[in-house]
Amino acid sequence: MIDQDKVREAVRLFLEGIGEDPDRAGLADTPDRVARMYQELAGGMDQDPGECLSRVFPVQDSGMVLERDIMFYSTCEHHLLPFFGKAHIAYVPDGRVVGLSKLARTVEIYARRLQIQEQMTAQIADAIMKYLKPKGVMVLVEAEHMCMTMRGVKKPGSQTVTIASRGVFQEQEELREQFFKMLGRGC
Repeated sequence: MIDQDKVREAVRLFLEGIGEDPDRAGLADTPDRVARMYQELAGGMDQDPGECLSRVFPVQDSGMVLERDIMFYSTCEHHLLPFFGKAHIAYVPDGRVVGLSKLARTVEIYARRLQIQEQMTAQIADAIMKYLKPKGVMVLVEAEHMCMTMRGVKKPGSQTVTIASRGVFQEQEELREQFFKMLGRGC
């Protein structure tokens, strides 16, 4: 749970630390606005992906299921700057499927935490394996990081791509190839 009072106090100290007057007209309400904002941006800390991934439907036979272009916004734990992009999730059901919106909700749960992209990609894959219990899952996340765009090397538009594969996606090259073809990327 977000401690709103501590966030407000921290923002006031931050503003003072960079030489601002936290009581001036334009900044007077900023600590409260930032505290409310982080309630939303870090709201995934209190959410359990098992809640959304446990609502499943039986299927007789199903090939790969792919949900692509799931937009997300997250906050880098190293610089507290945003990173954003798209997640693509494929899984091979083992007798049950989950509603497609639940895959997007799983991405949101992990994106709404202080995070690094590599960890988020693995967490999404691991949660799907744990709660949905498919034959396998593959997650590809591509994102632009403001820490590379706004500061440091200042390279806007550069994309970081991370991949996590579990189960049959680790074992079967043809499934990985099919995944990339379905994303329009070839092999």
